[in-house]
Amino acid sequence: MNKYDKSYLFTSESVSDGHPDKVADQISDAILDHFLAQDPDAKVACETLVTTGQVVVSGEVNSTAYVDIPDVTRQVISDIGYTKSEYLFDARSCGILSAIHEQSPDIHRGVVRRLEQEQGAGDQGMMFGYATNESDNYMPLPVELSHTLLQVISQIRKEEPDLMPYLRPDAKSQVTLEYNADRTAKRVHTVVMSVQHDDFVTPTNGRSQEDADRLMQEKINRDIREIVLPRAIGKYSEEVQALFDDKLILYTNPTGKFVVGGPAGDTGLTGRKIIVDTYGGRASHGGGAFSGKDPSKVDRSAAYAARYVVKNLVAAGVADELLIQVAYAIGVAEPVSIFVNTYGRSHVDLSDGEIARAVRELFELTPYNIIHSLRLKKPIYQETSAYGHMGRTPRQEQKHFADRYIDPITLDVDLFTWEELTLVDRIKSYFGL
Repeated sequence: MNKYDKSYLFTSESVSDGHPDKVADQISDAILDHFLAQDPDAKVACETLVTTGQVVVSGEVNSTAYVDIPDVTRQVISDIGYTKSEYLFDARSCGILSAIHEQSPDIHRGVVRRLEQEQGAGDQGMMFGYATNESDNYMPLPVELSHTLLQVISQIRKEEPDLMPYLRPDAKSQVTLEYNADRTAKRVHTVVMSVQHDDFVTPTNGRSQEDADRLMQEKINRDIREIVLPRAIGKYSEEVQALFDDKLILYTNPTGKFVVGGPAGDTGLTGRKIIVDTYGGRASHGGGAFSGKDPSKVDRSAAYAARYVVKNLVAAGVADELLIQVAYAIGVAEPVSIFVNTYGRSHVDLSDGEIARAVRELFELTPYNIIHSLRLKKPIYQETSAYGHMGRTPRQEQKHFADRYIDPITLDVDLFTWEELTLVDRIKSYFGL
């Protein structure tokens, strides 16, 4: 690379559903869904900690529903794949401590109003939304590709176990893209894959532990290169596939071994993967986590609304890339501020400040309008808790809820509504596009 080359590198990561922080997120969101299935107006803030052989569930709830916390927790852990004692974290035998208590009345009074339309924000804070046209679903490619690689690994582990029989639930990915000076993608530079695995090669006569570890790493590297990468790349358009070339650098389990993982290898906490959950570091983040929070918490609902706004704006052609910040005061319905950044890539004859004022006219961003327009009172959240909350495919699904304390509940829900492109025509008309 010559000194006048203005290209640059950018990296994002993702983690699998078996990563300890994601185990915690999935438990928190599953508990939230079970409350909302019985009581759509439930106020829930559920935090989970997972470690070797132990789960602690804590938080604040105000609801008419009852949820069997241990039963829901064990089901989530089992579905992820922690079902063997050698993992040192097993759905059947792990201890579960529930420390749920009632929501603060001081918060409750600012959120719940006599008229539902006057509902205030559940907390102060700022939330960001981001979209770019560098991928078909308007997500940054580094984080999008990172998610896809791990989704392929998870699908193989759960549905085709004979293909890579050594896989365990924990995994991480990282993708580095090279960009041109104009912020367009040039090529995929580096892929890093760390996958938890069985100790499937052991020392024998004449074979040292170092030799066994090397053979395992070589086998995993070969499978990643020959099975996982082609499947992941094949999910994309020809334009994205062309970004992969023979100069790609691939690192697989760079330490040489990854047998001990999951909650036994690292304590997991709800809300500790907020960059994985959003845009891979490509955009700003207000700092608030999502999982375990009902939609009255604008940390979650306003971040979804912000994504909905910018995705529709970029899809309509307002800009090639767009960031929005929305800020709230606790107990106040209207946003205190809206900020827009088009990175100099706008296609309308308006300043970013004028586009921000247009957003106020086009979108109702009070908590009440966000919750009802995006149908956020439904139990739709467990599906968000691994492989990113943004950039997912909206779909309808039938969900079932049952435990020993309630009659079975079946609900039709709309998942990932904030990814719908329902306002493109209205935006084009407004901006004359």
